[in-house]
Amino acid sequence: MQIVRDLFGLFGIIEFVYGRVRNILVPPRAYSWQTLIYLSIFSWLMSSLSEPPIKSIIAFLGWVFLIAGTSWYTTDQPLLIPGTNMPVGSVITGFLVSVFAFGHEQDVLTTRTIVLWPTIAAIITAVPEFFEGSGIDVKSQLPKAEVRQRIIVLVACSLILSCWIQLYFTVDKWVRQYPSIQADDVSRSTFVIRTEPQAKLPENGALILNRLQPRVEEQLTARVWSEVERWLIEAPQRVNNLGKDVIQTLSKQSGKKVDTFQPEVIEEWELWNVDARVNNKKGGGYQLDLLTVWNGPSSSYKRYFLRKSCQIDPVSVAANSATVNIQKPGEKILVAEIQCEPTPKFFAGSPPAKQ
Repeated sequence: MQIVRDLFGLFGIIEFVYGRVRNILVPPRAYSWQTLIYLSIFSWLMSSLSEPPIKSIIAFLGWVFLIAGTSWYTTDQPLLIPGTNMPVGSVITGFLVSVFAFGHEQDVLTTRTIVLWPTIAAIITAVPEFFEGSGIDVKSQLPKAEVRQRIIVLVACSLILSCWIQLYFTVDKWVRQYPSIQADDVSRSTFVIRTEPQAKLPENGALILNRLQPRVEEQLTARVWSEVERWLIEAPQRVNNLGKDVIQTLSKQSGKKVDTFQPEVIEEWELWNVDARVNNKKGGGYQLDLLTVWNGPSSSYKRYFLRKSCQIDPVSVAANSATVNIQKPGEKILVAEIQCEPTPKFFAGSPPAKQ
């Protein structure tokens, strides 16, 4: 007998669930929110089978039916967000309206969609307070003072939330366009919190130096010492020209889409300046400092720069026709030997003055 009772209980649960699902899916009358949802599904189906411009018109009607049906359903069964007077239905409807207004086929969720979502939801919550009645018997009204106060607070808070979301996307855009600011110190900022470890070096500044080093070595290695000294006299201008070529190459390589929210390419390359400093060494030879100086945004009025030092020394070798143009092969001559640091070093402040 217990098994029979359990079976009847199971059938009762199934019947209850079936009744709830049937009440949701089957419209009680033609004029209902279910009808609008079904019309939106039907419109999208027809839109997928159509061609422009009819496709866009049918898709537009599908969005209208979806927004109206969702708003109707959530209004009939309101559920407030805890601690506020904003219904959950307004949040859902606001999201649909934001996607419909600011999204597109390639990227449904855009920056503008997310930023304006809270404000649109607040407006949707506030609009019904200015009307009374239902159906076609609707009249405009001025809400009571306490209701107006709630509306003002709700809309103002939503605007502030939208502003904070926009600030997040703005800072994220700065970081994507100018990655080197990740090495900056934002510990004293009142509105920016670092969620990742601070970069030890500005990545792009170090990349420029690493690409520049082989070009400098190519121009100096195994060259006659007198030619090297003449080269070093014009080192700042020569290194600057080589640096411009490196930056131009890197700029072309970085012109790629980042993601859905931030399709901008890196724009900081033009804010890097390449320079050089030459110093005499005790005992002969020179120290060539390759510099990349940051001229972009910074949390401090002081600039910062990266340095990679190269030691250039004269070495006596037997000349041969494969290295230099000489008259007597085997003659001892002085050529340059260059050795650079493996990694750049980071310095806060302006670079040293030219001597």
